[in-house]
Amino acid sequence: MKKVLKWLVSILLIIIVIGAAGGWYVYNGMQPVKQSEQAVKFTIEPGTGTGGIANILEDQGLIKNSFFFLSYLKWKSEGSRFQAGVYELKPGVTYDEIIAKLNSGDVIKAEMIRFTIPEGFTVTQMAEKLVEQGIIKKEIFLDLAKKAEGLNHALLADLPGNDQLTYKLEGYLFPETYELKKGSSEADIVQRMLDETANRLNGIPDYQEKLAQRGIDLNELMTIASLVEREVVADSERGVVAGVIYNRLAKGMKLEIDATVQYLLGKPKERLLNSDLRSVDSPYNTYLYEGLPPGPIAAPSLKSIEAALAPEASEYLFYVTKKDGSGEHLFAKTYEEHLKNIKKSKAMAK
Repeated sequence: MKKVLKWLVSILLIIIVIGAAGGWYVYNGMQPVKQSEQAVKFTIEPGTGTGGIANILEDQGLIKNSFFFLSYLKWKSEGSRFQAGVYELKPGVTYDEIIAKLNSGDVIKAEMIRFTIPEGFTVTQMAEKLVEQGIIKKEIFLDLAKKAEGLNHALLADLPGNDQLTYKLEGYLFPETYELKKGSSEADIVQRMLDETANRLNGIPDYQEKLAQRGIDLNELMTIASLVEREVVADSERGVVAGVIYNRLAKGMKLEIDATVQYLLGKPKERLLNSDLRSVDSPYNTYLYEGLPPGPIAAPSLKSIEAALAPEASEYLFYVTKKDGSGEHLFAKTYEEHLKNIKKSKAMAK
């Protein structure tokens, strides 16, 4: 009897020792790994299950045992809210800290690039500015602006396939301040700018109805808006100048807008000569050809687009810049009145 009792006690002791060792093994396996100030970066791809995430954490040395981590998740009913992304953790964090981070989607913020495109910039000016900031390769950006090949955007369906266009996307890359992920390609940047143009257009109340009422298409709208943008400084005059453009078009008059010649010259001249106005044979030259240029000559602001969509009604057919430094204009209904305004403008400079 004593032998049996001794045998049972021995078995019980063995069981207790094994249980204690097993418990210690599990407990120890669930404890944080050795602390380190060196953060570990890891990526959770979309669709990765909890098993895959546990393996990643173990492989990266952030937990000791993936099985114990999975068991803990099941016990705590966690894991269903984990979010994909790139994370950074320092070894030594607890299970609960890891779970909280993955639940909140506390990912590493991507490095960003930031740039501003001023209103009235041409795609060439945009390219030069972005090259200066080390953001793009000029030839790739300009090739995209010229051909729009490889881009997928609803706005492109409304753009003309006109061989006369200098750049197909001229006027459609909205002037704004942008933030994109560092390493964004030229196509990413152009796509984002097209998105902004579409958003701004669609944000105009009754935009499509107004366009139909005006009897023009998107290319004509943006072309007129770009002319207004390059001709006008004072916001109060945008609608008036847009009205002059429509009035001259209605009468079959040449627009004779200096900005179209400046566009052809590439680098704007402070003062255009009569020889400049008629020297460049191009459909963009509104001194030589009637009607609108084939497309926009710059990136118009929202105010210029709205002015082109809803011009101010008047009988004005001419305008000349005041030479008083204000950037404002003198408007005239007749050529005779226009000549008088030219004299007035010159007198302002004295």
